[in-house]
Amino acid sequence: MGKGAKKDYFGLGRIVSIILAIIPVTAWLLGAITRIMDGGLGIVFGIIRLIGGGFILWIIDLILMIVRGSILRIA
Repeated sequence: MGKGAKKDYFGLGRIVSIILAIIPVTAWLLGAITRIMDGGLGIVFGIIRLIGGGFILWIIDLILMIVRGSILRIA
């Protein structure tokens, strides 16, 4: 990741973020909060994640967190 890249899950370390991403409840909640904090279109996706649960997004975020250290960012 570059110098200006955002760290996910509130700037926590990569290992802690991966552990939080593995646990479905924390991944669901923290993923929604992280997207809402991004603002713009992220607010919409954060609300959809809270309402719909986002099982597919959880799997995608988990894989991306392990591979590159950050969740999927649409906007």
